[in-house]
Amino acid sequence: MELFKNGAVPGEPVKTDKNSRRGNWGNQIEFILTSVGYAVGLGNVWRFPYLCYRNGGGAFMFPYFIMLVFCGIPLFFLELSFGQFASQGCLGVWRISPMFKGVGYGMMVVSTYIGIYYNVVICIAFYYFFSSMTNLLPWTYCNNPWNTPTCNGVVTPTGINNTLANVTRSLVTGAAEVAVEVVNKTKRTSPSEEYWKHYVLKISDDIGNFGEVRLPILGCLAVSWVVVFLCLIRGVKSSGKVVYFTATFPYVVLTILFIRGITLEGAVTGIKYYLTPQWHKILDAKVWGDAASQIFYSLGCAWGGLITMASYNKFHNNCYRDSIIISITNCATSVYAGFVIFSILGFMAHHLNVDVSEVADHGPGLAFVAYPEALTLLPISPLWSLLFFFMLILLGLGTQFCLLETLVTAIVDEIGTDWIIRNKTVVTGGVAIVGFLLGVPLTTQAGIYWLLLMDNYAASFSLVIISCIMCICIMYVYGHKKYFKDVEMMLGFPPPIFFRVCWRFVSPIIISFILIFTVIQYKPITYNDYVYPGWSLAIGFLMAMSSVTCIPIYALYKISKSEGTTFLERLKNSCKADIKWGPALSEHRIGHYAAPSSEGEVEVRPLKEELKEKEDEKRDEISLTIQGSNGSTAHNTTPSA
Repeated sequence: MELFKNGAVPGEPVKTDKNSRRGNWGNQIEFILTSVGYAVGLGNVWRFPYLCYRNGGGAFMFPYFIMLVFCGIPLFFLELSFGQFASQGCLGVWRISPMFKGVGYGMMVVSTYIGIYYNVVICIAFYYFFSSMTNLLPWTYCNNPWNTPTCNGVVTPTGINNTLANVTRSLVTGAAEVAVEVVNKTKRTSPSEEYWKHYVLKISDDIGNFGEVRLPILGCLAVSWVVVFLCLIRGVKSSGKVVYFTATFPYVVLTILFIRGITLEGAVTGIKYYLTPQWHKILDAKVWGDAASQIFYSLGCAWGGLITMASYNKFHNNCYRDSIIISITNCATSVYAGFVIFSILGFMAHHLNVDVSEVADHGPGLAFVAYPEALTLLPISPLWSLLFFFMLILLGLGTQFCLLETLVTAIVDEIGTDWIIRNKTVVTGGVAIVGFLLGVPLTTQAGIYWLLLMDNYAASFSLVIISCIMCICIMYVYGHKKYFKDVEMMLGFPPPIFFRVCWRFVSPIIISFILIFTVIQYKPITYNDYVYPGWSLAIGFLMAMSSVTCIPIYALYKISKSEGTTFLERLKNSCKADIKWGPALSEHRIGHYAAPSSEGEVEVRPLKEELKEKEDEKRDEISLTIQGSNGSTAHNTTPSA
């Protein structure tokens, strides 16, 4: 019993399976909840429904699920097993093939970009949360100083305090009141949309026109970074406790909003728009590119976060099981959130007598326009608003925790001294301060333009390239047979045949073709009617390329530093696995990872053992063994708790 409780493989000595120097999760539930919180984020609420809305409703589901099955889940499992086997962050794992360490730096760059603008979205949720602490939500009616003549709310101002109404109406010009009469013949906007554009953002007319820093948003950004820092002050030990709440409570609020949403008039129309496929859009490569990007974005593939979180697992944890659970949970949440969003969009479209596609802004505005409008219809709307934006905050923080931990872990693992391990909190605080300062430009009046620019370029095709190179490195440079044996040594069973095929062939081929088609059908980014100038697009491309160029730059550096008299010798030596590659704890370093039994003595294995290994390799080449549903064999291990 003790053997299984410690997660040891039968036949091995009893092991603690704990990395006392680096640390582990308190238990496996903490890892699963953290990973769910990492994967299920703001993108599930405002990005996935938006991509469906932009790419043909239900037609988007087809490429989305194709990418999930053949790219998302296999890459998710690959990254979890990669980080867990080496117990290293996104830089340390590249001991597997040192020349490709630039992939790890690319992951860090991507995580940095996303972490900067992601926390700005969280801070806006904080702003709305604080604004909801009132008797009347400020985006309920159209009688505010920031409203325009085209404003038309879903709630009529009956029962409102007359004095308040008279004071606010006196600020609106008589011309605006007259203009309201012709609203039916012109384009109408909701009070929540005008609150978002004209009050919260005070949006400027150009990406280069920064205007002023929005001090309330800046203050909320500081609050957001302080909260993230406090939750990570003890690393995974503290964040692992916080996720018990942050990863579960959002589902309670989503369910309440779903029940309310489907009871609204016109909700069925919105859901039909969500589910009814517009098949002609399937031929657009951008739809497939968006599907792939959303899978990488939502599951967190190629960010480095999955590798980092898995590196704190115990060595024999069943990460295969975890990858299936987390991936399916994430996908189901995206679809579920889409029902909540589109039921409300359908109601708004019905009320405004327009098509569903015309009732909301792009990007984050969907969460800060469509949802707030719906909240004004709920009884005791400020209470529901507080709950909803608290849910958004929790969804965002779950992802932000892992983004910050990815950067901190990479830095600490790379330096690796006892001092920096003891003072990891200092590193966390330093990274948080830098992240806050880099986010300040996004709190200006042009901030939304920059946020969308970063979202479209920093976390788009570069993720696809990084994932593809990672697959190629592990499967072809390091060797698929070696890696399959590594996974078998760790889990007690080899990867199922489906994942072996996807890792070697399917996933790299699919994402390579998607990259090609995305480049061919590239269209410059726009925001509503605003067209981004050329210089801003150039900055976007530089951001995208900055993560990818880390790969060849570091490769050339490593080749130049490697031993050898010719370029080919240096290239070969730079690709070889480092001597430190393998399990972190000595008791797990068995087989060819085992250290010599005494100083200066080379480990000698019996001839029978060598012949048996060669026989196994030949058998693998002839046919791939088909495992059961869990792939277990006689060496299967009970996952540690």
